[in-house]
Amino acid sequence: MKVFVTDAGTSFAQALLPALCRSEAVEAVTGGSTQPLPFEDPKFQRINLERGDAVPAEILRGHDALVHLASRASLSSSSPADSIDASVRPIHKLFQEAHAAGVQRLVHLSSAAVYGPAVHANEQSPLRPLAGFAYAERQAHLERLLEIDFPHCVRLRPHLVVGPHAHPAVRRLLRQPFYPKLGQPQPLFQCVHEDDLANAVLLSLHAEARGAYNIASEDSFTLRDAIRTRRGFSFGVSIDTAGALVRFGARYFVHEIDRSWIERAAHTVLINCRRAIAELGWHSLYTARQAIAAT
Repeated sequence: MKVFVTDAGTSFAQALLPALCRSEAVEAVTGGSTQPLPFEDPKFQRINLERGDAVPAEILRGHDALVHLASRASLSSSSPADSIDASVRPIHKLFQEAHAAGVQRLVHLSSAAVYGPAVHANEQSPLRPLAGFAYAERQAHLERLLEIDFPHCVRLRPHLVVGPHAHPAVRRLLRQPFYPKLGQPQPLFQCVHEDDLANAVLLSLHAEARGAYNIASEDSFTLRDAIRTRRGFSFGVSIDTAGALVRFGARYFVHEIDRSWIERAAHTVLINCRRAIAELGWHSLYTARQAIAAT
């Protein structure tokens, strides 16, 4: 099997590319990236793309699978005045071109954030992302388009992705000395270790997989406890103060944390992963505590 991976310079790709190249079922991996990659393997080839460039159809031809890693930049680079549809149209077109080029397996990495506040959401639960959380709103819109046009496309919905190569915003969030003071009971979250998510991608390349799959560790945690376990000292602040501190860090220390992370922390988001376990044969090797500790 020959696999094409978009946004191969993203944080998660640093875990996914080695996993794909280790797989005996994968013959070759092509990664499209706008930047040099710190990864080399006899099976891997990097294709240089300028930001905003479409993947040429001639490159897609000959590949058996497309794995689309929607980075925050690719789904939120539009200005606030742009419509959600305009921001996801290039990605939707990529799937159309891949299908036309004969790519049989389509895999899209979405997010559990498409559910918005939820308790034990399954794949049939409505997609109701938090209003104003642009990344989740655009993921939900893209998923609806893919479900209509490419029902065989696998849409993975991982919870917070953690591990050694976690997104810089996630690492900074977990090492802040403060946490938002929230009402009781504390909002609950799940996460998934990058290696467990990479395994889910590999399992999704099987012909039987199709549609949406939730991916997360079975156990849950609170943001307060996650920060407390990583720091010797931490303190609680109000939501407004937390938002002000994040804005201060973004302005003066170039921290890539936006207020949407703080707003998300006020809502429980728990997902049910039984479909991935039953149909993909997937299971989490890391508990939430282990995954966070590895970040």
